[in-house]
Amino acid sequence: MLGAFVNAFRTPDLRRKLLLVLGIIVIFRFGSQLPAPGVNVRNVQSCVSQVQNESLYGLINLFSGGALLQLTVFALGIMPYITASIILQLLVVVIPRLEALKKEGQAGQSKITQYTRYVTLALAILQATGIVALARSGQLLQCDLPLLYDNGIATMLIMVVTMTAGTSVIMWFGELITDRGIGNGMSILIFTQVVATFPASLWALKTAQGWGVFAMVIVIGLVIVATVIFMEQGQRRIPVQYARRMVGRKMYGGSSTYIPLKVNQAGIIPVIFSSSLLYLPALATQFDQQGSNPITRWVSAYLVRGDHPYYMLLYFGLTVFFTYFYVSITFNPEEVADNMKKYGGFIPGIRAGRPTEEYLSYVLSRITAPGATYLGLVALIPLIALALVGANQNFPFGGTSILIMVGVALDTVKQIESQLQQRNYEGFLR
Repeated sequence: MLGAFVNAFRTPDLRRKLLLVLGIIVIFRFGSQLPAPGVNVRNVQSCVSQVQNESLYGLINLFSGGALLQLTVFALGIMPYITASIILQLLVVVIPRLEALKKEGQAGQSKITQYTRYVTLALAILQATGIVALARSGQLLQCDLPLLYDNGIATMLIMVVTMTAGTSVIMWFGELITDRGIGNGMSILIFTQVVATFPASLWALKTAQGWGVFAMVIVIGLVIVATVIFMEQGQRRIPVQYARRMVGRKMYGGSSTYIPLKVNQAGIIPVIFSSSLLYLPALATQFDQQGSNPITRWVSAYLVRGDHPYYMLLYFGLTVFFTYFYVSITFNPEEVADNMKKYGGFIPGIRAGRPTEEYLSYVLSRITAPGATYLGLVALIPLIALALVGANQNFPFGGTSILIMVGVALDTVKQIESQLQQRNYEGFLR
């Protein structure tokens, strides 16, 4: 593997791409540590140490690499873009105009990407305004110390503009990596932010539990990583045969290929959906901290603490539900069957048209079951660790973090591997 890295850096164009990615990552992490104008850094650091284990901030802070609670220039991280992308993917199914754009190919996809940018900026303005308003009122970190030097409107506007501009720069960085670097830019930036919190989470676990628990967690973590790699690589290949046809004097078709249906067809999106939805009960309890309402008391007792069985069951159930939901809107068996029929393709032993659609739906539902169960169990790992060893909900080996790290790493290594193979190098995999 080290030899493959040497070969990669010996190739001028590949070396240039890798250095570009590394340079953007360095600038990205610098912006994630640079405080926004008007932030009282010392007070923020004191308050963060008191609420760093609060579940209410966990997911968003994970995607910002710890920058959210620090109120930095890149405090919003990649979260507005992720939310905008999910919204556009859902709207494509609902709005006929967007569905028509998706079918237009590259030109239509460029339009959808442009809409995603606009939605990202709108969400960034809303999120930045909310975060700055909470910081201004002292409710962001539930701390008595003032987080800003000045609570005036001018300071608030400057911070909102700065954070929104930071989101625009992050978006540009992601597209720059995709166009001129290696791998998917947004995925690599998410990977960077998640990995940035990984050492701190491990060291906090060691400090709290000692070397024995730390060593046990490392061993269990390696097993989890191996399992995630195995499941992420798993797929069902449905063979497809194309009939031969004459066009003029030339013969076309007659080739064989396959449709790869992954075990985890939905990726990390279901975990993000279910995590975001479960933050709503915790947010609702903030408006009734006295516990005067019996419903709020019940929610606070059963649906806020991550180590409670009701919370775990609901988390697992939501993850399974969103897995089936997301797969159903991203993979359309009817459209695949129609395209196969249009170009003379068929599955051996299955008639073209509706029988092919029914067969694809049957296989997809069967293969999604283990994928949904796997995602639900991986999502529960941090909660189980919270109950057993007292780790916080950002436990590194599990949930969203491990899925992001393994998934992005595998995809990036494959892309580097393919470019190395084009130059007759052995690459990473033998």
